[in-house]
Amino acid sequence: MSVKLEGMPENLVTADTFTGKKVVDREGIEYGKVKHIHIDQDTLAVSGVTIHQGFNKDYFLSHEYIDKFSDERLLLSRPPVRTGIPVVDIDSHKIGKVKRLHKNPDTNELESIEVSDGLLHSKILSKSKIWGIGEKVILGMTKEEFKNIE
Repeated sequence: MSVKLEGMPENLVTADTFTGKKVVDREGIEYGKVKHIHIDQDTLAVSGVTIHQGFNKDYFLSHEYIDKFSDERLLLSRPPVRTGIPVVDIDSHKIGKVKRLHKNPDTNELESIEVSDGLLHSKILSKSKIWGIGEKVILGMTKEEFKNIE
């Protein structure tokens, strides 16, 4: 529990105030709970958060995803792509799951996703092929078009 110190400005709180709070996007979809808040050592600004989504399912979200910290939640400006979530085509037919995220090492920006469409098969799709993100990743193509990708 954090305590307001004498002389402390109104809008300042301690980082541990937010650990354990639910993470929600604008659609009301919950993504887990805040596990850690990461601070940039040079600027002392929040650089991102670690989200805990259950047994062994932690992932990092950069500050670009953070819209606002409220008293009870961390509100996201846009939904994140995560590994393990279902992937469907434009007509909501199941294709597979997100197996791996490929990010630019310098900017941490998502470049492509690897979609597992069976036990041994997977395909890499650029982020431009993603039509929408939420509880599922929706591709901007049909299942047949996905099958024809090399």
